[in-house]
Amino acid sequence: MTILSRLIRMAPALLVLAAFTLNAQQQVQLEKLTNKTVLIFTPHPDDDTFCCAGTLALLAKAGNKVHIVIYTNDDKGSYDPAMTSERLARIRMKEEEDSCKVIGIPAQNIHWLEYHDGMLEYANTRDLAEEVTKIIRTFRPDVVLTIDPGSEYVRWHKTDHRMAANNTLDAVRAAEWHLYFPNQQLHDHLDPWKVPVEAFYYVTAKDANYWVNIDDVLEMKLNAAAAHVSQFEPSITKYRPDWDAKDLEKMKDGLKKRAVKKDGHYVEAFRVAAGFNQQ
Repeated sequence: MTILSRLIRMAPALLVLAAFTLNAQQQVQLEKLTNKTVLIFTPHPDDDTFCCAGTLALLAKAGNKVHIVIYTNDDKGSYDPAMTSERLARIRMKEEEDSCKVIGIPAQNIHWLEYHDGMLEYANTRDLAEEVTKIIRTFRPDVVLTIDPGSEYVRWHKTDHRMAANNTLDAVRAAEWHLYFPNQQLHDHLDPWKVPVEAFYYVTAKDANYWVNIDDVLEMKLNAAAAHVSQFEPSITKYRPDWDAKDLEKMKDGLKKRAVKKDGHYVEAFRVAAGFNQQ
């Protein structure tokens, strides 16, 4: 079969997929949602902040129930020889709670799976998919936010990011079919749930199809990022629980310079899709 003939045969499916994606863009305006349940999956405590704290702040302010599921305890990312994994995990948990408080998400809406940092890809993959499927069936979200598995950084560099991205997608698909993990329906009375909309973050510029204006909450996002003290120098090399004023100003300025801008506005970029699993 020639390449041309293959493309011709694939054309109807590609057109349907494009139509679903366009339909999702037209029907779903993330920042305008109200009274919905939003479930965001993040590999580490901080990725939710850096990727989309502005969008999460807008969602929380509009009365949506935002739940954050964090795969790992992020207990390895320190150069400080005096730091231990146990202590760092406690620090990162407190920082995540402080960060979420800034954007209006209470600590009880943060859910920890507590895998060790860098080890997620070595977890039992079936058990991990079942665990996240149960979470989706429990919360029955209107929108799932998760890492885009197609971005270069995710595909080639970050092990926890790769696993979190692919496992979440596997669980989204499994959650809608009753024959996947039927024990959840039998024993836990959790019916299948089809996620209506998926919004992927950490997207490449060419894949982004939706942008949320965060001009009004940019300073809130920077303050939320500042709560993650241990993720930045000088605390990575020698931990300190607070900021020197000059270091804090330098950090915020650096984040502003790296922030995505579109049409003169600060934005957070997503790839929004709906109906994808059936294609």
